[in-house]
Amino acid sequence: MKRIIINTFKNINTFLKNDKFAMVGVMIYIFFTLIAIFAPVIAPYDPHEMHREGAKFMFNQPPSQKFWLGTTNMGRDLFSQLVYGARPALMVGFSAAFFVVIVGTLVGLIAGYYRGKVDSILMRITDIAFGIPFTPFVIVLVGFLGPSIWNIVVAMALLLWRDTARVIRAQVLTVRERSFIEGARVSGASDLRIIFIYIAPNILPLSFLYGSLAVGWAILTEAAVSFLGFGDPQIISWGYMLNDAYVSQALSRGAYYWFVPPGICIMLVVMAGFYIGRGSEEILHPRLKKY
Repeated sequence: MKRIIINTFKNINTFLKNDKFAMVGVMIYIFFTLIAIFAPVIAPYDPHEMHREGAKFMFNQPPSQKFWLGTTNMGRDLFSQLVYGARPALMVGFSAAFFVVIVGTLVGLIAGYYRGKVDSILMRITDIAFGIPFTPFVIVLVGFLGPSIWNIVVAMALLLWRDTARVIRAQVLTVRERSFIEGARVSGASDLRIIFIYIAPNILPLSFLYGSLAVGWAILTEAAVSFLGFGDPQIISWGYMLNDAYVSQALSRGAYYWFVPPGICIMLVVMAGFYIGRGSEEILHPRLKKY
């Protein structure tokens, strides 16, 4: 297992060095991760605090030296909300990516290696997952389970693995026919040893790359669900900020400082996943570099 992890990280390191777009995507993730970790240090105020001067509440204040991005209609500091919003966004994104990597990889490995009835059953389950509309499914499930970011993660875990499973299965079907796999069978290696020791190291980098794409999609989904009012009202996220701005008619009042910053943050993390995915396509399909 240690050897698999070391080889995987070596492959990822080589991949990042060879593709500038992928490096930019990783840097974006690192940037927002640091913001999420050090949010209490960066944010000047509690994101839930209602500010006032004397008896006057600081409602709908424009950007100023005291409030860098202004305040909401409840007198809350928008910059502090933006900083703390990175936490639930990345929590949802990385949790969803974890399930994409684990579930999608396991399904793809087992289906591709055993083929036959096992492959047919797992691929039919995957087809069913593909047939379920993603965002409506998340909204319905969160509606039944209650508004919580963890319920959003559960909904994503039930569906987001489908793309990864299909790609991993196709890769395993190719790898299992190679000579070193046949040599492992002849030497008496068990199926589990062949799957996790000989095949897995060859497909894990692909799994992690699809996991990086899932981070962006998960954050975008959480923002959409929160914007529609199905998010946890006790947790400040970028989607919550957009919903709050919409309900407060920030656009009609020209309060662009309210909804543009969280929109840019969501856009950046989705772009980061796309950049990493773009780099992976050029490595897996070198002919793309010609165009």
